[in-house]
Amino acid sequence: MNSDRGPFDFKERARLAVLQDGFVPDFPADVLSEIAIQKATPNESAPSVRDLTALLWSSIDNTESKDLDQVEFAEALPTGCIRVLIGIADVDARVVHGSAIDQFARRNATSVYTGAMTFPMLPAELSNQLSSLNANEERLALVAELTIGAGGEVVSNLVYRARIKNAAKLSYDEVGDWLDGKTSVPDKVKNVAGLTEQLRLQKTAADRLMLLRQRNGTLTFGGVEVTPVIRDNEVKAFSSVQPNAARKIIECFMVSANVAMAGFLRGKKIPCIRRVVRTPKRWDRIREVAQQLGTTLPELPDSRSLSDFLRTRKDADPLHFPDLSLTIVKLLGPGEYIVEHVGDEREGHFGLAVHDYTHSTAPNRRYADLIVQRLIKGALAGTDACYTEIELSEIAAHCSERENAARHVERVMRKVAAAAMLSDEIGRTFDGIITGMSQKGTFVRLLKAPAEGRIVRGERGLDVGDKVRVRLISVRINEGFIDFEAI
Repeated sequence: MNSDRGPFDFKERARLAVLQDGFVPDFPADVLSEIAIQKATPNESAPSVRDLTALLWSSIDNTESKDLDQVEFAEALPTGCIRVLIGIADVDARVVHGSAIDQFARRNATSVYTGAMTFPMLPAELSNQLSSLNANEERLALVAELTIGAGGEVVSNLVYRARIKNAAKLSYDEVGDWLDGKTSVPDKVKNVAGLTEQLRLQKTAADRLMLLRQRNGTLTFGGVEVTPVIRDNEVKAFSSVQPNAARKIIECFMVSANVAMAGFLRGKKIPCIRRVVRTPKRWDRIREVAQQLGTTLPELPDSRSLSDFLRTRKDADPLHFPDLSLTIVKLLGPGEYIVEHVGDEREGHFGLAVHDYTHSTAPNRRYADLIVQRLIKGALAGTDACYTEIELSEIAAHCSERENAARHVERVMRKVAAAAMLSDEIGRTFDGIITGMSQKGTFVRLLKAPAEGRIVRGERGLDVGDKVRVRLISVRINEGFIDFEAI
């Protein structure tokens, strides 16, 4: 850290970052005054709400997560199929449409994670407690019930409301290490009767779903993003998401639930906020990158061919696969929320190789998911739509813009943390990969340090995906600026 600046305050820098990107970092008085009202127990006695508290539900999330949105249950059927239930926290039961809490959530539209601190979309009394699927607490939920065949096909699906009870709060690392054969059964699993077999069955179901997704052309990435770990106002480390069996379970169930929710609303002929990743405009550059590695992709964008290429490269060169992943992610472009007329949908999710897709499984953290939840509950109850198509389109555009802003905040804070980490490395050389090109400049990510910066000299002729050697010229911690020259 620069000695002339004194101790750097990462929390204050995070607050400034969210303010600069248009977020409100603190809950106003009218929101706080409503929390007591929301603590009242919502109506759980409606005939349409099934009592599923006796099922062996469990959740798998990050160790530090408190806003639990999703729980799972699986059951083997005599036909050889597996019945999978994905329970999603009924946040709408606690956040009244049009309330001050709802209006605040709509404005920010997403929780923002900076490493230094988290700026939640909902007050912690709700997202971490009353609307979180905490262990041993009865909660209302929306359930997607899927019957999965031996080949991974979803034979049937249902969507309904239920009352559930999470039997075990588990983490990705402890469950993943066990299911991957690295450790013995975790105590948290052994101590709950039947949970060991339950999680193994969930893994079998996820394996089936993943095989079908791969055949359909879903894209597989790895090690794309890192997050700074900041404690006591110091950068302690940078963490990255490591794929494992537990993450695959949750990812497969989450995708399947989102597809089921979108399909349910389509079947009811109700406009829905859909999540799309458009056909990539830079397919020509993706083809060039693949050609450099000995693979010829089709002239027209094809997710299955790209998926096969990525899986082959992951097996052939796992060390550099994160760099290739980052390049392809940048060239694909970001996802966005849209609303189209029912029956006139044109855009799908290129990365997941599915046509109908929405976001529904994180209503504590994303406003779009809360809106989808309300649409589904309205359809189940047979009531009039609570949003017009025009309003949905406005919300979708706003959620896309706020999501981009949140990614910018998180990127800024990664750069601030990286600049602090590199502040004593001026003049050192690094290997890197070009990750972006725009009017603002040419950007490079270092291969052996969790940092990204701008090449201010020698950048001519470089393009996304190129490997390059750079020298660190300067850093400005507060701005998160890291400047390099290409050698």
